[in-house]
Amino acid sequence: MASTRRLAAILAADMVGYSRLMGLDEAGTVQALREHRDAGDPLIAEHGGRVFKTTGDGVLIEFGSVVGAVECALALQRLAAERNAAVASERRMEWRVGVHLGDVLIEGDDILGDGVNIAARLEGIADPNGICISEDAFRQVRGKVEAEFADLGEQSLKNIARPLRIYRVGSSSATRQAVSPAGALLLPDKPSIGVLPFANMSGDPEQEYFADGIVEDIITLLSRYPLLFVIARNSSFTYKGRSVDVKQVGRELGVRYALEGSVRKAGNRVRITAQLVEAEAGNHVWAERYDRDLADIFGLQDEITEAVTIAIAPAIADAERQRAMRKPPGSLDAWAAYQRGLWHFSKSTPNDNTLAESFFQQAVDLDPNFAGGYTGLAYAQTRAAGVYGTRTLAEIWDATFALARRAVTLDGNDAEGRTCLDGGITTVRSRKSSRLW
Repeated sequence: MASTRRLAAILAADMVGYSRLMGLDEAGTVQALREHRDAGDPLIAEHGGRVFKTTGDGVLIEFGSVVGAVECALALQRLAAERNAAVASERRMEWRVGVHLGDVLIEGDDILGDGVNIAARLEGIADPNGICISEDAFRQVRGKVEAEFADLGEQSLKNIARPLRIYRVGSSSATRQAVSPAGALLLPDKPSIGVLPFANMSGDPEQEYFADGIVEDIITLLSRYPLLFVIARNSSFTYKGRSVDVKQVGRELGVRYALEGSVRKAGNRVRITAQLVEAEAGNHVWAERYDRDLADIFGLQDEITEAVTIAIAPAIADAERQRAMRKPPGSLDAWAAYQRGLWHFSKSTPNDNTLAESFFQQAVDLDPNFAGGYTGLAYAQTRAAGVYGTRTLAEIWDATFALARRAVTLDGNDAEGRTCLDGGITTVRSRKSSRLW
């Protein structure tokens, strides 16, 4: 059957904490999910939608109208709220929803392409019980849907080439189409960094290219770390030649950390300084100075880039763990719960390993699309069986292998998850090599 293309509104929805609910009551959760979908089917049909794919606890729906898609999303969230009213908080089914208007590829009954992928990514950043839509969708519904829209500004979505402007949607019975200003961007769950243009302090125009080259290479290398969210060059270079306040940069770019630096030449030597700042508080996390000869400018550029990059990643990891440890357990997001799990995991005691399991499970429940939570949980369970004997390999084998497989499915660059998966989890890492990142 030949493939065809068309414009479509895609709604992606996914349940929050599905793994946790299944752990509490597998049969009851499956039945409740089935009943919820049955109750939602008339709303989908009423708004002109067609379910073209279900993914366990998720669903993808096609609409011919963006207005229909957004109104359906609001109706489905109201339905969820009504069904949850009489349910204990720990057993409630809450949903994240994303809506995008884009070009899609039709293959039989299935729909593929960026239009679908973007809707799924929007769902992934929505709050529990929340709805996020793209700017393309917003243009079509503004003034036509009785809802409030909050402009979240441009944000980078995983595996989507260009940043997209995103809007949060909420029900409104009193106001048609109120739009709040963009203001500060929301911080991603994982650590985020903007690498600002290094200042050329020498007055030599040739050093401008050298400084820019270092920054571009640092951005490229940092982007290879799967657990870092790195702002693209085009965004960070808008601050070139400007005197900036790092706190303002953090708000405008939506990053937790900013790297800034300078280049100064004197004769045949060059001095490069770099400092990593926690943008919200303005605290210095790391700083270093490099004095080098200018014998080989490209070799020097590579050397400085590698040295800075290698130093930054551990500095951020340490700062993130300290930040997570300062938070009350009840206020943790998925990333902070993961960091708390890593901290206990590194202590290498049976009690700490049990606590690590609980925090990794919390990370999975808070964000089912975060690979790190699954990887951490797989290793903690394996250590419980292989080192401490608090579980048996037979008891955890299938579950641990499934966790590793899920981590690799979510993030093909997750080396720890792939190690679990490829090795079949037949051995447990020694305590000296147990650090996940």
